[in-house]
Amino acid sequence: MKIQDTLTERKLDFVPPTRPVRLYVCGITPYDTTHLGHARTYVFFDVVRRYLRFKGHQVQYVQNITDIDDPLFERARSLGTSYHSLAQTYIRQYDQDMSALNVLPADDYPRVSASIPEIARMVQLLLERDHAYVRDGRVYFRVASFPGYGNLSHLAPVEMIELGREHGEDPDDPRKENRLDFILWKPSRPDEPSWPSPWGPGRPGWHIECSTFALEHLGNPVDIHGGGDDLIYPHHENEIAQSESVTGATPFARYWMHVGMVRLGGEKMSKSLGNMVFVRDLLGSFTADALRLYVLSHPYRAAMDYEDRALDEWSAVAQRLDQAATEEEIGHPRAEVDRWTTEFMRAMDDDFDIRSAIAALLGLADLQRSSDTALRGAAARELRRLSEVLGLSLG
Repeated sequence: MKIQDTLTERKLDFVPPTRPVRLYVCGITPYDTTHLGHARTYVFFDVVRRYLRFKGHQVQYVQNITDIDDPLFERARSLGTSYHSLAQTYIRQYDQDMSALNVLPADDYPRVSASIPEIARMVQLLLERDHAYVRDGRVYFRVASFPGYGNLSHLAPVEMIELGREHGEDPDDPRKENRLDFILWKPSRPDEPSWPSPWGPGRPGWHIECSTFALEHLGNPVDIHGGGDDLIYPHHENEIAQSESVTGATPFARYWMHVGMVRLGGEKMSKSLGNMVFVRDLLGSFTADALRLYVLSHPYRAAMDYEDRALDEWSAVAQRLDQAATEEEIGHPRAEVDRWTTEFMRAMDDDFDIRSAIAALLGLADLQRSSDTALRGAAARELRRLSEVLGLSLG
């Protein structure tokens, strides 16, 4: 099996560990309803996990919940509600939406609000090892102390500065030694939650949580680290710097996988832009199988443009597969069936070429045209078995 690794920009052989595969995927900030961009990312990594299991690997899967962060607080203020109540509402909704999409739950969903002591310990370790410094109750990561900074994003410093600004960092903060330095701990506003610390009361910055969760819940190294490609910089770049500075070991993650954004009208689908298509609205008109096939049919690393018409087309494909999987006749393995199984696995082993894997499922479906009832039965049974890898509920 090969994986396109963002860090090396190469397609690498996946070398499985002797222990369970450690999979970490950055999760939600729960301040709005689950949109199709979320669905694409989490459905894809659901398939990654399912395929690893299909190949005989145990998988330990952790997905964080960022329930302490600026966007959540800003949304709660605008609605006149508590951040905690808002987070609980959208965490429940996210869980319901993922269940409706047949996404298997992660093994653990650590939350920032329940992990402050662990996060503070990691900040303290970075200070002790001279990778961080304190200014006016704030703790900053010292980017100059980490020579590999920028290796994941492959960006020039001026590009990183501007992207950081877009994601809430202030490169013009006069307290910073370097414009690329980023916040590990900061004072809270009066209406925000606050915890005591050696540097003053406050709360964690965004990036430190995932380093803490990955190392605490999975250990070093993580085998596969994933998320949307909008997280490559600054979030994942900063995770590497924090984690490797704490452990002194390289790499923090053996493979980096990133899913492209979903666009609507040529713009990235996002809460901040308000141009979202919500999962629960789509599930009122389409089946979970149709939605999964639709988002999985696009090369996962490329951006995809949402189109209503395309969903109609994939709904028809889902119906075709479902009808083909209902054959009850018992059949034995046949060369005609084995051919499509081989094609399916070849596609999945090639950096999750899921569109080609779907084509193999359709090849099995076409065998239902045969007058050989035993062949139809064998094809239907194999279609049901392979479709589970893609999280489809056929037959």
